[in-house]
Amino acid sequence: MLKSESTHIRIVLVETQGPLNVGSVARIMKNMGLYNLVLVNPQCNPHGTEARKMAVHGAEILETATIVQTLPEALKGCQRAIATTCLDRSLPTHLENPKHSLPWLLGCSAALIFGREDRGLTNVELNYAQRFVRIQSDDAYTSLNLAQAVAICCYELYQAKINGDNNPQSQPNPDLEPSLDILEAYYQDLETMLLTIGYLYPHTAYSRMEKFRHLYNRAHPSTQEVAMLRGMIRQINWALSNDDRNDS
Repeated sequence: MLKSESTHIRIVLVETQGPLNVGSVARIMKNMGLYNLVLVNPQCNPHGTEARKMAVHGAEILETATIVQTLPEALKGCQRAIATTCLDRSLPTHLENPKHSLPWLLGCSAALIFGREDRGLTNVELNYAQRFVRIQSDDAYTSLNLAQAVAICCYELYQAKINGDNNPQSQPNPDLEPSLDILEAYYQDLETMLLTIGYLYPHTAYSRMEKFRHLYNRAHPSTQEVAMLRGMIRQINWALSNDDRNDS
């Protein structure tokens, strides 16, 4: 995988607890030609002796890793994101095989998200991704070590790249796709408006918005379409505020 191409993919680790895992991730990233490591609120020292010892020749990836406090910060500017999970979810969300889904990340600014060693990603964090992968394993013990899971996924990304599996004819045009932070701003606007008009209630807003997120993920709206939707919400809010003034 060429370095200039692989820098578009971020490997995002959320609240990683073990420096040995962080170092091991840096090493496998270097093996597979991936260079953009993002650490969300790490619970260990990613630049310490233990991490550097495990990274070996991947120490440069530790040195250049980006550290942020929240997952939305880690995804800023990304157009596509896939999250890893070993758990079936309450929504009818298809958990995909990494080999089949990860090629979707190639050719655009994208992120592959991994959760904590002990409990993975929360439902709220999973909602920031558009697709979800599960590494198949025996039912007797489904949870993989973090570094091992990253290794499997990085290998599949590398194989997809060298085999040319990212067929642009079968995917939305990344040049037309909005970044995830633009989509997130739309979701926040939508939720606020739906609460205002009484379609959502505070105690059900999360579950309803989760369904909206999945709907838009399936639709793959373009940047222009998201701008149109946000403009519609602004006009609705303007009409509501004018109606309130007229009533008074």
